[in-house]
Amino acid sequence: MAQVGYAAIAAHYRQQIQDGALAPGDAMPSLREVCEQFNVANTTANRAYRVLKMEGLTLPKPGVGTVVAGLISNNISARVRLHQHTGTALGGGETSRVLETGTVGADELVAPRLDVAPGTPVHVRRRIVSRNGTPVHLSSSYYPAYVIAAAPELTEPVSTGGSRELAAERLGVEQDYVLEEVTSRLPTVVEKEALGLTARDVVVTQVVRTVYLADGRVVEVAVKVSGGSTILRWITNLGEQ
Repeated sequence: MAQVGYAAIAAHYRQQIQDGALAPGDAMPSLREVCEQFNVANTTANRAYRVLKMEGLTLPKPGVGTVVAGLISNNISARVRLHQHTGTALGGGETSRVLETGTVGADELVAPRLDVAPGTPVHVRRRIVSRNGTPVHLSSSYYPAYVIAAAPELTEPVSTGGSRELAAERLGVEQDYVLEEVTSRLPTVVEKEALGLTARDVVVTQVVRTVYLADGRVVEVAVKVSGGSTILRWITNLGEQ
């Protein structure tokens, strides 16, 4: 077959993992097998595997090699790339169910990130994302008035497959970067029920994402909750590389 790049190889296995063809714990093909299948050099295959590892989709296992990691929520850069290639930020086997839409007063978490006074009316979309029927994360996205004016579809209780992308397209400005603030905390009763968490003492990871457009405006503040405990903080560029 014609030679392909590392990004295409990573996309091939990313799709298999998201579709469930490669399940958590399954061994990934060896680098030699990847080289033979795609007719590429070892450096190309290794680079593709590094991408999957950085995305949290795979991990090394002594005595086995590379295996598929447990069920996780894709990071935002992976979802942005997915939308660019497929037109949707949802991967194979993923569904997004909108639980609630409406107007709320910006609280002390959301207000400073949207650069508005506490109590300022903002629009919220709450949804649960599942993969192959299993809840992955619960997300609440907050939008300022100018975003809703440009993309009124966000007020409807229907999944858009890429709300940020829709808003950025309507505003005519591309996404530039995202600030992600990650903390661990105890879940609320509603969060436990939505995520199917049954243990008495359980910790969830809260990710607060503030997404900026190239003109400096904030297009979305999203509060995502998923099972697990991680404390990180980082910025990811979202524009064209």
